[in-house]
Amino acid sequence: MIDIRSLTYEELIEQVIGMGEKPYRARQLYEWLHVHTKASYDEMTNLSRSFKEKLASECEMTTLRAEVRQRSKEDGTCKYLFRLSDNHMVESVLMRHDYGITACISSQVGCRMGCRFCASGIGGRIRNLLPGEMLEQIYAMRRDLLAEKKGDEEPRIDHVVIMGTGEPLDNFKNLLTFLNIITSDRGQNLSIRNITVSTCGIVPRIYELADLKLGLTLALSLHASSQEKREKLMPIASTYPLDEVMEACDYYFEMTGRRMSYEYSLIAGVNDGDEDVDGLLGLLAGKNAHLNLIPINPISERDYEPPDMKAARDFQHKLEKNGINVTIRRSMGADIDGACGQLRRHYDVKL
Repeated sequence: MIDIRSLTYEELIEQVIGMGEKPYRARQLYEWLHVHTKASYDEMTNLSRSFKEKLASECEMTTLRAEVRQRSKEDGTCKYLFRLSDNHMVESVLMRHDYGITACISSQVGCRMGCRFCASGIGGRIRNLLPGEMLEQIYAMRRDLLAEKKGDEEPRIDHVVIMGTGEPLDNFKNLLTFLNIITSDRGQNLSIRNITVSTCGIVPRIYELADLKLGLTLALSLHASSQEKREKLMPIASTYPLDEVMEACDYYFEMTGRRMSYEYSLIAGVNDGDEDVDGLLGLLAGKNAHLNLIPINPISERDYEPPDMKAARDFQHKLEKNGINVTIRRSMGADIDGACGQLRRHYDVKL
């Protein structure tokens, strides 16, 4: 059956007409799905019983169930373990910042990129997430926020980062549909400029995304400044060499005017030396770019460790002195394994 939450507004009109209903029913249904983010047809009060019965018999509606919710005692970050309709699990994270509320969502069940320092790729990729499953991670967290709200002001998730489990550009078609729906002025109307898509460097897709000129922020998982080191940390680098990845990122900036973001996990004794500083200067000097340094978040399957904070700041200052725009990212949710590189597929909940 069709997943009704994965249809764009135009596709929903066709679906509704095909069910023998008037086109205006698509507007009502889309609003229930993507403005009010309802979890069942029964909650859609201005739809007729017969229409809801047809919807239930012909269309699935993605609704995720939170099996586990964890809240960080350090910063209030919430991590969710969501069960999908086929009993697979994905994790999502809700973070509160001074500038608003950010949802970090997954794009795949598992990941096939195999980055050595990341828990998300352990066990490989099971399948892509549907657009509705990506949306529903946000909607389910939004419903929680509404249930917890105090006063009349409605909480809003105003930033989305697609940096959870999976490689978004490896699920390209569904990613584009997700972006269409989440930014639609008929739905959540999220600004495309408040969306960040992370990638390990799938070169052909970076070019495709650039040509679409959507205006989102693209974040490259860099993590090494030489081809040799990058291949050791990220197997995908053997398919898409660093020089080709950097050329694609330059093209993305040229076509969109959006400053590139580069993610760099600092690993003690691996990629935090003076030669790594020199390599980053060679890659980024003179570019309109921002470098995020992320002291590695430990996972049980690897023995990588972060440098101490003094070493991380020294690394930062050496880059800054040479004109690189760089910050050390604050690690949020580390005490609940909700920080960068720590999300994984969990099966410690009874199926």
